[in-house]
Amino acid sequence: MDAVAALLEIAALLERERASRYRAKAFRQAAATLQDLPEDVRRDPSRLRAVKGIGESTFAVIRQADAGQVPDYLVELRGVVEPERRSALRALLRGDLHSHTDWSDGTTPIESMVEAARALGHEYYAITDHSPRLRVARGLSAERLREQIPLVRAQSGSGLTVLAGIEVDILDDGTLDQEPALLEELDVVVASVHSGLRMDAAPMTRRMIAAVSNPHVNVLGHCTGRLVQGERGTRPPSDFDARAVFAACAEHGVAVEINSRPERQDPPDELIAIALEEGCLFTIDSDAHAPGQLSLLDHGAERAERAGVPASRIVTTWGLDRLRAWAS
Repeated sequence: MDAVAALLEIAALLERERASRYRAKAFRQAAATLQDLPEDVRRDPSRLRAVKGIGESTFAVIRQADAGQVPDYLVELRGVVEPERRSALRALLRGDLHSHTDWSDGTTPIESMVEAARALGHEYYAITDHSPRLRVARGLSAERLREQIPLVRAQSGSGLTVLAGIEVDILDDGTLDQEPALLEELDVVVASVHSGLRMDAAPMTRRMIAAVSNPHVNVLGHCTGRLVQGERGTRPPSDFDARAVFAACAEHGVAVEINSRPERQDPPDELIAIALEEGCLFTIDSDAHAPGQLSLLDHGAERAERAGVPASRIVTTWGLDRLRAWAS
């Protein structure tokens, strides 16, 4: 087995499992290092082991692959990590409108995320790094976002259109955490609540309605903010008048995100039902922070299918021209 391919597959499986981001990143770094090594260094075990970026675990994978074996660690992960769930709805998805790179709190460069999206066969794919208020996630200032936009769009090609976007914080008063003129330049704007999650229901409802009424907003991201499992622990959902918020989404053509991360499962099933009743559009997004997490769309598709969401109301089943017309 090709050693670089083995290292990258291990990284992707660790990312899909939401294992330690540092462990997955170490395997990606080892793959990048190995690709650039002279052949004489790669074939000399003592010199290879001394190379910066090649650790004990990655060295063992390389040696086993070069010996013609499928590395033991890869065999183990293939047996442990849950395989992708295939559904009729998953096959209809054409893209992903919510993901992160190492410009904010993702683990890899724009190019790595785009390469993974292209490998999945996406027709379009949006980079939506965080806005400046979310400092813990290295949110992008207006200056950094302006710098990023052309770099993102330059990745388009080979059947994939890469969209410049943002996951913008909804501030306490419902305004958005970025310059309006800059939001106007973007292809996709996902608006999410990341702070004040325990706000009383009435002000939280006003806050969210104000945000989705903003003409720059396309998607309401992970609307309850809840966590139901995972290494970050659990977190209860925010309290708000879901019917009022979703009615505002329907009125303004804002899609309610079905977030595919298993630790979120957001919105809960009962809120998806309310959004359906209110006539909302939906989007199924990965909220990926690493390349291997882009495949988590299967979880969101399965939930949407189970909840009876029609494919025609899911904007990420639409072609690029229709999606652009809706987003603009």
